[in-house]
Amino acid sequence: MATTAAVPRFITSTIGRKVVMAATGIVLFGFSFGHMLGNLQVYQGPEKLNAYAAFLKATPALLWGTRTLLLVSVVLHIWAAISLSRQNHQARPVAYASRRWREGSYASRTMMWSGPILGLFIVYHLLHFTTGQAHPHFDEHDVYANFIIGFQDPRASAVYLVAMVALGFHLWHGAFSFFQSLGLRNPTWVRRLRIFATTTTLMITLANLSFPIAVLAGVLKLE
Repeated sequence: MATTAAVPRFITSTIGRKVVMAATGIVLFGFSFGHMLGNLQVYQGPEKLNAYAAFLKATPALLWGTRTLLLVSVVLHIWAAISLSRQNHQARPVAYASRRWREGSYASRTMMWSGPILGLFIVYHLLHFTTGQAHPHFDEHDVYANFIIGFQDPRASAVYLVAMVALGFHLWHGAFSFFQSLGLRNPTWVRRLRIFATTTTLMITLANLSFPIAVLAGVLKLE
């Protein structure tokens, strides 16, 4: 009983919430990388991308298992972020007269705006490419056409470009900081972690930015 009761106490503690935020951040970072790899198949043509989408639909355990894990991770990640932010604010309700950013990166100082932007973007992205309510000509059987038609609207592409820049900042800071939250960061690994965080985040961000740009530039189009 004592061990069981200790679990919720740990999770609601400051350290526990940081661990929850880090662990869910790892899940979301991994999904971002995998999602980017899957979408890169659009450059191989409609058959390849549509076959990939058909495979996911044909394996509901994988599809819904991933979606469930993502939903739980997003909810816990937001909860941990908001609760830790409130705790920090309550600890210092009066703002600093002046701020001198010695340790924090620009990305770390923008986490509180990039997070809400990404939250709103996820809702739009689901309505745009998953359920189709925000798509002009949605066809659940033709993912490639949905992709091209969706990004042919400059307004939709602009939304994705802004969101992907926010994602880049969020992922870079998250990839570097979750090692520290889990106690895995030490001076020996600092340089390697920075290289990993920067390289992986650049790959994800540049690849995601390329999709709407390629459609608007006519590199990707309906065949």
